[in-house]
Amino acid sequence: MKTLSMTSLVGGLMLFAAPAFATSTTSIPAFEASITAAKSPSSPGGATILRSEIRTALDSFLHDTGGPTGVDTAERAYLTTRLNDTPFQQSLTGTAAKYYADFYELNDATTPSVQWYLNPVAQTPASLYGATGPLAYSSTIREGYIPNGQGVVANQSVLMDAFGNFGPQSGTFEPITVKELIALLSGHTVSGTPTVDEVEGATAYITAISRNSNRLYYSTWSCRGCGAPGYTAGYVVAAVSTDRRFVRMVNVMTASD
Repeated sequence: MKTLSMTSLVGGLMLFAAPAFATSTTSIPAFEASITAAKSPSSPGGATILRSEIRTALDSFLHDTGGPTGVDTAERAYLTTRLNDTPFQQSLTGTAAKYYADFYELNDATTPSVQWYLNPVAQTPASLYGATGPLAYSSTIREGYIPNGQGVVANQSVLMDAFGNFGPQSGTFEPITVKELIALLSGHTVSGTPTVDEVEGATAYITAISRNSNRLYYSTWSCRGCGAPGYTAGYVVAAVSTDRRFVRMVNVMTASD
């Protein structure tokens, strides 16, 4: 892992446009192809688009250049059109529509620079989860509040930059449900398989921040030589407050050689 000392992102508010090159020439057709497939009679939901299907379709905008990129301005404009397309939105299940709305909010195609900190929490993961075990041993926790007056809220760019300052560079963040969070936390860690008490405690601790806003995101990462002699990998969960200015990140290492 990278050093756990946190440095501020230097400078005040500076909003930049997304990269000038447009990736929409490949991502939009890929999205449309996924939607066509999702509406086919042979698809799992038939003419109705399921959450898993819209998630796959929207992934076209995150990985269209062969790596994690986020949404550019041309893609954002297209997503806005689809957000306001009533027949399209009505073809989504309730959970699929929620995923689309969450994805749209997170990926606003801006890359703000903001002066703030994600600080280590005072207590150990075990004390915060209320249980000791593999999940606690494998966790690193940071949190921070974007100050008033900067005009910035947590989005894709802010979350990626924030995690990159205390962990390896992650992939893009994606919305998850509490059910998906529990499944993620229940998975194998570098220290073993978490206990039920740990998972329940970690879930409560994480969702305490996003409880009213339902803003939960996750990303994965991998690195060679980041504080260990070989390969390491893991995932990070970001819980964001209702005003989108407080962020709690729980980073979990899942592999090391």
